[in-house]
Amino acid sequence: MDSHEPHLPPTEQTGPHQSLETKSISELVHAMHGQTAAAFTAVERCLPEIDAFLQVLVPRMKQGGRLFYIGAGTSGRLGVLDASECPPTFGVDPTKVQGWIAGGDGALRVAVEGAEDDADGAWKDLASAEPGPLDTLVGIAASGRTPYVVGGLKSAKAAGLLTACITCNPESAVTEVADHTIEAVTGPEFVTGSTRLNAGTATKLALNLISTTAMIQLGHVVGSKMVDMRPSNAKLQERGVRMICEATGVNEEEAAAMLKATGDVRASIEKLEGRE
Repeated sequence: MDSHEPHLPPTEQTGPHQSLETKSISELVHAMHGQTAAAFTAVERCLPEIDAFLQVLVPRMKQGGRLFYIGAGTSGRLGVLDASECPPTFGVDPTKVQGWIAGGDGALRVAVEGAEDDADGAWKDLASAEPGPLDTLVGIAASGRTPYVVGGLKSAKAAGLLTACITCNPESAVTEVADHTIEAVTGPEFVTGSTRLNAGTATKLALNLISTTAMIQLGHVVGSKMVDMRPSNAKLQERGVRMICEATGVNEEEAAAMLKATGDVRASIEKLEGRE
């Protein structure tokens, strides 16, 4: 870290590896991989905060509350990714976990200039979902200062929603607003300021913990199996057949026939178990 940069947030400071353009491919790969460990360490340090947030989130979701993610750029894309994977993995309604990105869905592929600077944008985007007091909003901002996220958190809190934030810089604007703060302080990036790297990795790890733990607590996993997944392709149908066989003891042909009839792994298991 450059001693002349104490005023900069950690994600904007200069990292330990310099003159990257002079390094070989092998040197770059090993150096970058070594620095990635900081993301895992950062998330480990904030596990108590993630735990505390989930202790409050899960009961609300059991009562029908929804989980909203908001963010811009990489942070927004990661929120949309996590939300979009919940329906096929856990069989929940697409409205149960929702990801919103500054600039709309087009920003998932191409950056929308200035969208993240609209402090009223997130709440305007969420209006179509009609957020209510049982819902929860998580603001994702590696920098901790994105106006789209800060403004969304303020509006959500004023409307009575539970709020939380995921950030990679300490004592930032989002932490001043959110009810629950998850600060995964990852430090300088391998490429200075490129928060799609360690900050992005830490954010993905935190989102994995939040959504997966919540879905397990909501009953969408049995043993370690995603019994409510949607068998929408050949690979998932094969996985579903294996789960049915393991749970009931029937052969693959019988399991496949039942899955084809019901289109649902859990329903197939229950029907077969009820027949015995």
